[in-house]
Amino acid sequence: MAYEIPVTQARAELADLINRVVYGGERVVVTRHGKPLVALVSADDLRRLEELTAVSEAAAEEQVISSVSSLGSATPSAPGERQRFGIAAEHRGPTAS
Repeated sequence: MAYEIPVTQARAELADLINRVVYGGERVVVTRHGKPLVALVSADDLRRLEELTAVSEAAAEEQVISSVSSLGSATPSAPGERQRFGIAAEHRGPTAS
């Protein structure tokens, strides 16, 4: 659980807060009017968060690619439909050699 502190108090105690985060392993949430404003986390925590975000984004991207690829196997649109919607080209999947 994170330690919460108002921004005015955090400003006065910044050096102490940094030490708590770096050496105490704490996470500090700075609030303004009782609402979370920013969080102080260690550089290691930030690195782990960025790695998790990258993995999550890659998984989401793979899911989109998979979904779009499966659309290619659907029945092709009628030639008149392509003209009607101003589509100049149609993607065709790889052909068997």
